[in-house]
Amino acid sequence: MAQPTDCLSDRSPMADLPPSAPAASSPLNHPLHWRWGSALLLVLLLLPQVLQATEQDFYIGMVSRVLIFALAATSLNLILGFGGMVSFGHAAFVGMGAYTAAIAMNAGWMSAWSTWPLAFAVGGVLALVVGAISLRTQGVYFIMITLAFAQMLYYLMVSLKAYGGDDGLPLPARAEVGLGVDLAQDAHFYYAVLAVFVLVFLGVHRLVNARFGHVLQASRDNATRMQALGYAVRRFQLAAFALAGALAGLAGALLANQSGFVGPSLMQWSQSGMLMVMVILGGVGRLYGGLAGAVLFLVAEEVLAAYTIHWQLGLGAVLLLVVLRAPNGLLSLVGGKKS
Repeated sequence: MAQPTDCLSDRSPMADLPPSAPAASSPLNHPLHWRWGSALLLVLLLLPQVLQATEQDFYIGMVSRVLIFALAATSLNLILGFGGMVSFGHAAFVGMGAYTAAIAMNAGWMSAWSTWPLAFAVGGVLALVVGAISLRTQGVYFIMITLAFAQMLYYLMVSLKAYGGDDGLPLPARAEVGLGVDLAQDAHFYYAVLAVFVLVFLGVHRLVNARFGHVLQASRDNATRMQALGYAVRRFQLAAFALAGALAGLAGALLANQSGFVGPSLMQWSQSGMLMVMVILGGVGRLYGGLAGAVLFLVAEEVLAAYTIHWQLGLGAVLLLVVLRAPNGLLSLVGGKKS
């Protein structure tokens, strides 16, 4: 019986990959990064109290929205920045996660402990199916297949009149978490979103600095060499694609709860483009890139819309300026190392 040709020699191919870096040597584990991260977390924790004290409660909901889109952009950055997979259909997973939560809650499943994990699972399974087909191609064909799947799902939800069709589907109320937390209050919902975002952020940080993340990034740089070393590159890419879809589905469930409504427009190709712009603005392959890009994009949109109905023109000028001045993203202005 022929021996499997998983590697080129008896030595494990894992030996050819640099071992996971010690915590102190990783750029993301540098004390400076953690000090900045801790300071940012402290600001976010105090923000609702400051806004309530200054009677600016409206902005609590806005910051919640920014964090949700930062979560979605971070999930895209996992495959785009760290995996080199340019998916133009990522919004489909956000939309399906939102619809999953909305349909479950309209059926009486009001607990966040059931609806949010369900949205996570649906996004992951859907991404697993889409990724298994899309990853058989490369380059522009991969982009077009992911876009095609997203548009198919968009038109599917438009055609399902039982779930609102083109008019969308309202939620009966926000989900319930118990423990004395009332998500109907914007401040409580904000802290729930912040907790989810922090947990996901730390999980992605851990993942990209682990052996899995090293293999994923090495495959992005030279997939042929990694295959020659015996790695099942497509399996690593598929796992990352499924995880990114699951996180996007979770972001969709949060977004549905934040707005109290879900519609097919969440799944349009323009929404996928918006997420990609956020990642590019913040920094492709930089862990904080999704957060930085979401903050810049959504805050600029909010500020410009307050001054003119032609805010898209101003936003386009801002995006052009950032691309010209910082082609590697805003975070490239902070330092040379990816962060």
